Amino acid sequence: MADRKIEQRVEQLRAEITEHNRRYHELDDPIISDGDFDALVRELRALEEEFPELITPDSPTGRVGGAPAVTLFAPVTHTVPMMSLDNAFDEAELRAWVERLHRRLAGAPAASEEETGSDEVGYVCELKIDGLAISIRYEDGRFARAATRGDGRTGEDVTENVRTVAQIPKSLGRDAPRVLEVRGEIYMALSAFRALNERQEAAELRPFVNPRNAAAGALRQKDPRVTAERELALWSYQLGEVDGGPDFTTHHETLDWLSSLGFPVNPEIRRVSGPEDVLDYSLHWQHHRHDLDYEIDGAVVKVDDLARRELLGATSKAPRWALAYKFPPEERTTRLEDIQVSIGRTGRATPFAVLEPVFVGGVTVGQATLHNEDQVRIKDVRPGDKVIVRRAGDVIPEVLGAVVAERPEDSETWVFPTVCPCPVGSTLVRPEGEAEHRCIHPECPIQRHGAIEHFASRGALDIDALGGKRIAQLIDAGMVSSVADLYQLDWDRVEQLERMGALSAANLRASIEASRSRPLPRLLVGLNVRHLGPAAAEALTAAFGDLDRIMGASVEALAAADGVGTIIAESLHTWFADPANRELIERLRAAGLNFQGPTGGDARPKVLAGMSVVVTGTLEGFSREEAEAAIKERGGKSPGSVSGKTTAVVVGEGPGASKVTKAEELGVPVLDEAAFLSLLETGELPG
Repeated sequence: MADRKIEQRVEQLRAEITEHNRRYHELDDPIISDGDFDALVRELRALEEEFPELITPDSPTGRVGGAPAVTLFAPVTHTVPMMSLDNAFDEAELRAWVERLHRRLAGAPAASEEETGSDEVGYVCELKIDGLAISIRYEDGRFARAATRGDGRTGEDVTENVRTVAQIPKSLGRDAPRVLEVRGEIYMALSAFRALNERQEAAELRPFVNPRNAAAGALRQKDPRVTAERELALWSYQLGEVDGGPDFTTHHETLDWLSSLGFPVNPEIRRVSGPEDVLDYSLHWQHHRHDLDYEIDGAVVKVDDLARRELLGATSKAPRWALAYKFPPEERTTRLEDIQVSIGRTGRATPFAVLEPVFVGGVTVGQATLHNEDQVRIKDVRPGDKVIVRRAGDVIPEVLGAVVAERPEDSETWVFPTVCPCPVGSTLVRPEGEAEHRCIHPECPIQRHGAIEHFASRGALDIDALGGKRIAQLIDAGMVSSVADLYQLDWDRVEQLERMGALSAANLRASIEASRSRPLPRLLVGLNVRHLGPAAAEALTAAFGDLDRIMGASVEALAAADGVGTIIAESLHTWFADPANRELIERLRAAGLNFQGPTGGDARPKVLAGMSVVVTGTLEGFSREEAEAAIKERGGKSPGSVSGKTTAVVVGEGPGASKVTKAEELGVPVLDEAAFLSLLETGELPG
């Protein structure tokens, strides 16, 4: 028997879930993420299963959706109820559902001749679109009405708004049934969502948090013209009421028929024969969900044979012949405890959120980017807010927005600080016409550490024995304050540093010595000049030949170099005009670093001859065209797809998931930008 504490928890869960259902289905204003909501429902369901005496007729575990907003739209009664689906959240739950299905169908004949035996169950696997369920009714072939799901039996009349969706047929022709009800999902494509938020930001309006909320808000507009501007779309996936239509034996036949009538049917729907195929489909799309121009949050598995569906029946809430396999959530709700600012190697000040740790996108997240002052203002996030955090794939976690309804009464707008968090406490400034604040003090120790670490990185001078902790140790010991100091170290003192010793000191010394002869483009990158990346450094070396000629060139001459341009030229010219930077250059000259570009012959040896290198995502130092040109200039090929002939795949920020996955499947090496630079220089893959 359940004790009072358990009863109270069940009552609390029911109240919370009911309120969240209302906000999600009726108000289009959720205050928690789907992942958090699913966790509440699972907890309640588990308690009801363990203590069945606590189950009540009005429990949200037995209800569908939310009540229709009859104050805004007229109610519509669904002749055939629009049921929800039971969920599986991992492979074990999916397999258990399939096994239960097989036990229930043991010996049951199939209506379809395509089923080869009673032990086989044919399935149709579909993507679970993250949108709004819709019912579209046709009478005598003409569009008559559209309604939301509502509570499953009564929805909202949104006919005029749905009429604006260009994909939806307005008439079906003479041979159409007397009544045809098509079920599907209204959604907003990611490209349309990005365009919508660009318009919102241009108008200084709060951006929408996600495409689902934006689509829901568009569908419930009083003015259909506003709906039309939001570029909604439809995927159809099921029949409702049909009077006078063809006789079907399988679900996939109904989808083919819908497609023939002009309804959009998702091209990724697959008919499979067994549980392993079901699992393969679900896991495939879990890893490839970001290849699509629309959001999905799972896969839907349905028994294909319609007679077997009738045999399986349904509960009060969901059919027993279908299941939603939910992917791990990429959005979660948590508390924003503080907003702080980090300082980069060029002095850029970037605000970031300090979060109450939350498990999202497969990892525990405690910090998330807020980009810049304008983004914080537009999103209006404040310390103390409950916020929605998103982590998709390997993308850096981001705060999407605040749950304003949960905001504390004493909340205050966050103001960008004017003082750098470094010990010097210099002023942070935002240059006119730029989005970022910067610390402009040359002695800022945070910048100093970042600049030295950048100088030693693989993409620059490649001092592989000089990591972040070792740099901090040298700075704290007063031995290094600029990159030039690396070439004047007192090696007896270095050996005495904690956890150093003779061998580690010798390795560091050899690594620093080797850096003196690195190619000139590497040195240019290592100087930490704003906007100057590897591609421009290569172009400058090819155009001018040595560092002295680059330093003496005018802005116009620098900008004329292929692939450089005015912004990089002005930044470089300003950097060289600073006396402190000129002094640094002379110290590096005295240390014997290489100031000369290649002399004579081809400046770019064909080190990639016979290689095929695919580039995906955004690189820091190259545009896509520049990266491909760099490969081809060295004798290699840069195709647009991955195959068994691919030598390597270079991955930047926001890569195509299909290319990365294909590379992993084929065992093709995946390189980051630093490894790519090394490949361009040596023609050798990392060991």
